Amino acid sequence: MNIKSIIFGVAASVVALGAPAAAFAQNKVNLGVAIPAATHSFTAGIVWWANAAKAELEKEHKDLKVTIKTAANAGEQANQLQDLVTANKINSLVIFPFESAALTKPVAQVKNKGVYVTVVDRGLTDPSAQDAYISGDNTAFGKVPAEYIAKALNGKGNIVAMRGIATTLDNERMDAFNSVMKDYPDIKLLDAKYANWNRDDAFKVMQDYLTRFKQIDAVWAADDDMAVGVLKAIEQAKRDDIKIVFGGAGSKGMIKTLIDGKDSRIQANVSYSPKFIYEAIKLTAEARLKGEALPATTIVPSVLITKDNAKDFYFPDSPF
Repeated sequence: MNIKSIIFGVAASVVALGAPAAAFAQNKVNLGVAIPAATHSFTAGIVWWANAAKAELEKEHKDLKVTIKTAANAGEQANQLQDLVTANKINSLVIFPFESAALTKPVAQVKNKGVYVTVVDRGLTDPSAQDAYISGDNTAFGKVPAEYIAKALNGKGNIVAMRGIATTLDNERMDAFNSVMKDYPDIKLLDAKYANWNRDDAFKVMQDYLTRFKQIDAVWAADDDMAVGVLKAIEQAKRDDIKIVFGGAGSKGMIKTLIDGKDSRIQANVSYSPKFIYEAIKLTAEARLKGEALPATTIVPSVLITKDNAKDFYFPDSPF
């Protein structure tokens, strides 16, 4: 399965999950899009795909207006939600929450004003604050690397992990990873610290790991930006004990490294394309223009990427 068939399958999954035939018909849709700012390559991809959706959909639908807001932190995003409702007069919202807990109440307040809400990726702590949820498969995102690492280490060794930001999706990934590792008692998870999906923070966390732990066999970096920071720390420390650095999301840099075989530690990846924001905006806009609702949940599969199928996940023109 490649990324093209995965994204195509989102539309099919909407039908399969059975959205209501009709909700509240709207002649015009004023859609707000609230997303994190492009502080690292994955969110740069989110911003890029959101703007691509806006350009395409506004050209195609004269009764649609899309307003995009990007935020550098949870507080800024909460304020932007108020602006979207009061100043931009939105009647639909697609939000990629900066943080789960901090944005749950602000999103609920928007929904309570009659705005249709689609939450993307980082789920809210109270699902009643949303009408629909679209995400990558975060369980598979944690399970796939765990299974690969366990097999590559022959079920024995020391590993460390990176976590992202305190969100429901990060919890899902970590829980899935730990669930697999319970079946491998000879693999020891030495530590798992938050590195905020940021290469500089991951560099610092990895420096700490390298200082504290004299033998590390594999690193679950859980994100390709964090994997870059991990590799930099390993190189500076001149450590040669680490056999695997497993990132995540399939950035073009990591996929190219995988294709070229330039680094023996980069053996595999797991898909999680930022294009799902494009799909979320498109699905929400087109459903609301018809007066329809989306399924409660739509999940985009996350699959193992190896050298054998890496070319299907390589998009050199994308910012991610």
